[in-house]
Amino acid sequence: MAEPARVIDFIDTAPPFTKVDAAEMQARFAGVSAPAMLRELLAGELHGRVATVSSFGAESAVLLHLIAQIDPDVPVISVNTQKMFGETLAYRDTTAEQLGFTDLRVFRPDPRLLAAKDRTGMRWSYDPDGCCDLRKVEPLRRALTPFDAWISGRKGFQAGTRIAMPRFEADEGRLKINPLADWSKADLDAYFAVHELPRHPLEAQGYASIGCAPCTSKIQPGEDPRAGRWRGWDKVECGIHLPNRPDEEPVF
Repeated sequence: MAEPARVIDFIDTAPPFTKVDAAEMQARFAGVSAPAMLRELLAGELHGRVATVSSFGAESAVLLHLIAQIDPDVPVISVNTQKMFGETLAYRDTTAEQLGFTDLRVFRPDPRLLAAKDRTGMRWSYDPDGCCDLRKVEPLRRALTPFDAWISGRKGFQAGTRIAMPRFEADEGRLKINPLADWSKADLDAYFAVHELPRHPLEAQGYASIGCAPCTSKIQPGEDPRAGRWRGWDKVECGIHLPNRPDEEPVF
């Protein structure tokens, strides 16, 4: 009697994106506008493999609008750290709905980790790096598990540590795309005006970069837009992104 055929489960083992892949993408799309670049990637090789991550902070509506015009089914990942401004949560829901996104995914910190490492909810006051890791980095890592690539809304003008930001980076085996890396504040403001996009309500109060409520303050004239984040701490990023310094090679 013939032996029954064995069923072999197929596991997608697509190779991770590397620094070389990111550098090749950087060269491939040199001089290509952000809308055209996104259109080619979202309709082509990254279709179904990519999500966009949004803080729904100041200026976030520009990238979200660019993506929604191409494919509103692209998943939008939002991390609710449970330390957010109420204005941000409301802005997230109204903006995502207004732009027509069909797949908004909200991730929160693991309550077991919070119970073990931030029982009082005050870790931000003495260990902001540890707080960010618990409330931002770990939830985002879970959220990105199904995807090979993700889109970030960072801009080079936001801080001195972001000036050297490339459009493409390799990030834990995924391709990270920064379509607005070379956009200026004037470019963003013009896009808001032309497309009549909603502004974050806290912008008008002097918050140029908006994160968690305990670690976000208004900026003073002449400061970097991100100067109000973690004021008083030697900290420039939450841990999701690495700082790119103008005197260093870009991190691909």
